[in-house]
Amino acid sequence: VQLQASGGGLVQPGGSLRLSCAASGTIFRINNMGWYRQAPGNQRELVANIISGGSTNYADSVKGRFTISRDNAKNTVYLQMNSLKPEDTAVYYCKALIITTTPKYEYWGQGTLVTVSS
Repeated sequence: VQLQASGGGLVQPGGSLRLSCAASGTIFRINNMGWYRQAPGNQRELVANIISGGSTNYADSVKGRFTISRDNAKNTVYLQMNSLKPEDTAVYYCKALIITTTPKYEYWGQGTLVTVSS
């Protein structure tokens, strides 16, 4: 099983980006899917997550600006980021809890860099 993240880039303050993360491989079920971020010198922090039933959870710093969603048919999670601020600059990682053929359950994507700067 692999997670492939994409969609990062350079954007001006106030702009928008959409991140995607697709899971591939032998997948029986995906439970929680989420996005984390890590800025230089900081610990990795939760941005948002979404469970298989659709319930969502957001960090206070992104509430009202970011929206997480998932397409279960495509095994993909999205993060729509609006009204971006310089403090949103970080490497964004997707994580998924996946039931597959091995005992491993937690999977991480490779990270995609988001830079918010004028």
